[in-house]
Amino acid sequence: MKYATFNGAGEILGRFDDRFHAAIPEGAIVIPEKLWGPTLNDTDGVWRLVDGELVKQPLPEVLPDFVQMVAEERYKREAIGVAVAGLQIETTRESQALIASTGLSAILDPEYRCNFKTAKGFVEIGAAQIIEIAKAVRAHVQACFDRELTLLRAIEAGEYHDEMLAEGWPDSSSTDTADLE
Repeated sequence: MKYATFNGAGEILGRFDDRFHAAIPEGAIVIPEKLWGPTLNDTDGVWRLVDGELVKQPLPEVLPDFVQMVAEERYKREAIGVAVAGLQIETTRESQALIASTGLSAILDPEYRCNFKTAKGFVEIGAAQIIEIAKAVRAHVQACFDRELTLLRAIEAGEYHDEMLAEGWPDSSSTDTADLE
C-alpha cells in the first residue's frame, strides 16, 4: 500500500510504500495506487489533502516583487553618472562617498584644489567646482530616490504598470551646467 503524510496546510510532506518502508508514520493516509504516480510526477499543480480527500489544486500565482524590481532599477539608474560642466562624473555608491568627502574639504577650505578623476581622466578643479559637482551628484541621486518613491506609491495604489519602470528616471546628461574653467 502507498501512504502520505501531510502538513497543516494539507500539503504532502512524505510518501511511503509499505514494500520499502518498514515503519509507516502514525497518521499517514492511504493513497490510491492511481494517484501515487501523479503525486510524484505532476509539476503543474499542488496535491493537497482537502476534507480527507487527495486533490490536485492549481499552482499559486506568483506575482513579481514589484517593490524589489523598482529598488533594483533605482540602484542601477543611480549609478549611471552625470555630466557636470562637460565632465562625466561617476555616481556609483563609492564615487558618491568620495565626492561627498571632497565636497566637505571644499566647504572647509575655499582655496582647496585637487586632481579629480572623471570618466575621461583627471582634471584639476577648485572648491567651487567640487561643490558644483557634489550638488549635481546629490541632485541626481535624490531624483532617482524620488522616482522610486513615485513608483512605490503607484504600486500601493494599484496603478503601477510595467512600462512605468523604464519611465521618468533622471537622464545622465540632465545636470550639465556651465564649464568649470
